[in-house]
Amino acid sequence: MMAWSVVGCGGEHASTTRGQDLGAVVEALDDPFIRTMSDGLVATARDRQLRVALEAPVGVQDTAGQASALESLATTRAACYVLNPIDRANLVQSLPAISPGTPIVNIESPIDRRAANAVNREIATYVGTNNLAAGRLAADAMARVVRSGAQVAVIAGIPGDVGSGARRQGFIEGARGRFEVVQTIAADFDRAQAGFATRQLLREGSPVDGVFAVSDEMALGVVDALRAAGRAGGLPVVGVDGIAEALRAVKRGAMSATVARYPYTIGQLGVEACAVAIRQKTLPETVQTPIQLVTRQNVARVQLKMPRPLQRFDDPLLALLDD
Repeated sequence: MMAWSVVGCGGEHASTTRGQDLGAVVEALDDPFIRTMSDGLVATARDRQLRVALEAPVGVQDTAGQASALESLATTRAACYVLNPIDRANLVQSLPAISPGTPIVNIESPIDRRAANAVNREIATYVGTNNLAAGRLAADAMARVVRSGAQVAVIAGIPGDVGSGARRQGFIEGARGRFEVVQTIAADFDRAQAGFATRQLLREGSPVDGVFAVSDEMALGVVDALRAAGRAGGLPVVGVDGIAEALRAVKRGAMSATVARYPYTIGQLGVEACAVAIRQKTLPETVQTPIQLVTRQNVARVQLKMPRPLQRFDDPLLALLDD
């Protein structure tokens, strides 16, 4: 089962495509980050009078289903494809289904460029987060709320996931000389699994002074477990993504901070990159999207501006579109 939507100019729906259409394959839409990213993608396509067909797998680990979705979508012969893979490799063998020379824009989760080249398909650009920098920002936030030398646990995503690994690495780098990362637990980007991992930590009496989760969904799972144990707000929790529920948790003090990654903007830039490519203009190899540390001090202002960034963001693609 796939989520399917075709959006045309003026909001009309259709089952056919025409030149200048976009095909998009994203991760599972039960993730609020991916839903918001898809909203940005669809809204920007509508604003630019482009039709977009969007598909998604049923689950966060449905790699085969996502690959099949791309193969099916490629039969529409869209003018450009926006791809947000589950992992670096799961869409590679489906790339040849896309007509040679059709631009491919990779967003949020990177595709292995060498593997893509090996099947004679080129990634026009990657649009996404500097995850190392996001991890370092999270470490800055943790350092503000734990003592020097404190012991901090990391809740990671799916083993082997590039974004999860980079955020964890950035966090470890940012921790040096300030606090110690004592263990990492994989929770597959799942709120319930992160809650279970936290309950295990509490039952074992592990000397943990704070928890960093590489996604807000998992950070909220940590918050759920702390609330159930009667320790709500008693242990610093830092997440990454900046989803609406996490911002509310920061506002009430259940989370110490989150690093907002602005998924709506990632979707927006993915469509803009396709619009540039369709005009046969050269894209930068990478387009880094904005990140921002969100604490109780600025969360209200961030909420007012959402889903767009609070701080100024100079969109590098607009100049290419305006030429």
